[in-house]
This record gives sequence, structure tokens and C-alpha cells, in this order.
Amino acid sequence: MREVEIRIGNARLHWGVMKTLGKIVAAILICLALALVVLRITGLDPHDRIPGLWLHGELVTDPVTDWSFTEDVPNIKLQTQTRFLLPHSVTINCLDYHGQLYVSSVYPAGTPRAWNDNVMRDPRVRIKIGDKVYDRTMVLVTDPAEVDAVLQVREKKYPALKVPPNSTIHVFRVAG
Repeated sequence: MREVEIRIGNARLHWGVMKTLGKIVAAILICLALALVVLRITGLDPHDRIPGLWLHGELVTDPVTDWSFTEDVPNIKLQTQTRFLLPHSVTINCLDYHGQLYVSSVYPAGTPRAWNDNVMRDPRVRIKIGDKVYDRTMVLVTDPAEVDAVLQVREKKYPALKVPPNSTIHVFRVAG
């Protein structure tokens, strides 16, 4: 069998090396695809401050008119969509204000949160509360009076969470 040599500039690559390299790259891509399929089936819920991927549970499709049942829920899980078409899920605090569900994000200026950016770009989210999941839309609250009222609820529900000076604050209301 005759060996084929490929020249790229001053570099010489033998066909056998290229063929082996192609097999390695193909194997890596197949492994990544299989891993994504397994994770899609099993989900990968976030845990504490470690983000996850897909959220699974019993899907609730009915509109929720009163979210006050979340008053006793310390944290929920929120799934957003990244630019790369992969989900990004986090564990976050939740707030009930006048029967509406709110999520607040308070962080030092200059250190953005990936999930905030995802929601700003694509407001469709999946929320997991207990074993139930809700496909909903989040709306950025721009009314200063509403933001202040929600932050007061946050202060009462989570007294240990302080708002540092010069923080970036986003408040989102869940629609539906």
C-alpha cells in the first residue's frame, strides 16, 4: 500500500496520521452526543450553587393565578436557554407578592449572572417547585415602586440576604 503525503505550507502530514486523527475526533463527538442524550433523558438538576441542565418533573400546564403557595418554599429551580441552545438551570430564591411569583437577582456590579442574561435574551423559562415544573415567561420589572415592594418582601423572607452597596438588582415577575 502506498503512503500518501499531504503538504500544508512546510508541514507534511501523512494520510495515516490524518485518518487516525479523524477517528479520534469522530469518537469524541460521538461520546459528547451520547452524553447529551443521557443528560437530556435524566435531566441534571442544579444543586445549591452548582448549575444544572434540563429540569424534569410533572408538567403543570394550567395557568397559576395565585402563587402564594410559594411563601413557604425557600428555593426554586429555574431553567433558562443559553445562546448555545443548551439549558442552564440554577437554584434561586422566590418571592410571592400579591399572589404573583417574583425572582430577584442581586449581585455586585460588574459580575453578571448567566441566567439573568439568558432571561433578558429569551424570557421563556421552566420553573421547578417540588416535583412540578411550569413552563412560563419572565418579565423584567421596570416600575421602581414594584421593585421596591418586592425587595421589601425579599428582606422579610430572607433577612440574611443583604443588598450590598452598588449592587446590580434585577427583579423578574413570572407571567402565567
